[in-house]
Amino acid sequence: MNAGGEPGGSSVPDDVWEQFLRDSVDGVADAPKEPSARARVVAERLRDQPAGEEGWRTYTPPRPRRRKGWYLLGLLAAVALFIVALDPWRMIGSPDGDGRSEPPLAQESERPTEAPPVEPARLATLDEPFKGSPAARWANGTAGITVPEARATGWMSRTQVEQALRKTRDFLAASNLDPAVLRGERPATAIALINPHQRDVKDYLSAAFRTPTEDDDPLLLFSRFEPSQVRPVGDVIKTRGRMTFREGKDGALQVTTDVTYVYPVVRAEAGSDEVVRTIVRREVVLNWDDPSKIITERGTFSLVSYKVDMTNAGCDRLTGYFAPEFGADRAATDTTGGTAVDPYDRRTSIAAGTGGQDDECRTATRS
Repeated sequence: MNAGGEPGGSSVPDDVWEQFLRDSVDGVADAPKEPSARARVVAERLRDQPAGEEGWRTYTPPRPRRRKGWYLLGLLAAVALFIVALDPWRMIGSPDGDGRSEPPLAQESERPTEAPPVEPARLATLDEPFKGSPAARWANGTAGITVPEARATGWMSRTQVEQALRKTRDFLAASNLDPAVLRGERPATAIALINPHQRDVKDYLSAAFRTPTEDDDPLLLFSRFEPSQVRPVGDVIKTRGRMTFREGKDGALQVTTDVTYVYPVVRAEAGSDEVVRTIVRREVVLNWDDPSKIITERGTFSLVSYKVDMTNAGCDRLTGYFAPEFGADRAATDTTGGTAVDPYDRRTSIAAGTGGQDDECRTATRS
């Protein structure tokens, strides 16, 4: 065999042989390349793998995470519906069980058109003295008395009217919210705001605290308890009502007040825990008179009329103090023949006339 030749004496031209050697080293362009052993294994796996199955080293971008807020909202909504279904009176979750977890009622701006809804029957306690009462959502003290926006009326400027309305509210507080007065003390601050030149009112005040009668009863204007018999529960008195005003006789500023007060009390004996409520509604009309036309003292008003409606205050007991009944006392009192009355219903005016009370003992539908 010659170098570069083939068996049988055939020969390959030198230029072809040189080209063959170069192609063997550098490779021929576009010539098919044999895959490596690893590549063949991968190809066989891909060929045998079912369609749609993810490769062992393929890459798929991660799916975006769904926000968990929607799941949380849905869960909370389902829980709320479940609670409402099991607890239609919404007693679950109330911090004190008397409805104070609900928002307080807005102030009363006009006479209501319906009575408060009936609450589920629940006994008041020392910790929750307004449990089971619509008053649980009422405001405390003077915050429950709506004072209208002042405007010039009669002989008074807007500023004077504003001052008169504020003093009227002070009178209501001194008459019905003052702790000393509630303990039976003389309501000196309230009396000081009444025109001392009103002869009939002066006689009434003089007799009422000395010898109470049906016509001269301090309870017609003032809220008082006998401290040897009962004591207040806590220091909160619930109120609901409003004040209105107009021009009265001789250009006076006439103010009408209509307020309901709710007093929780227990027996005076130490350790007493039976809580009852005395509910008192008052309508008081008064005049801030023009001193150039009416004899009066600066900073005082004249009483025009006063009405009172009392529940669990002691029927036909003219002692000068509220006399609420407890347990056995209440069961022994026969009031079944009296007219049923809802003490929280403020849709109409008080029926009793000025300075007097109903002749019959009525039955309260709730306390």
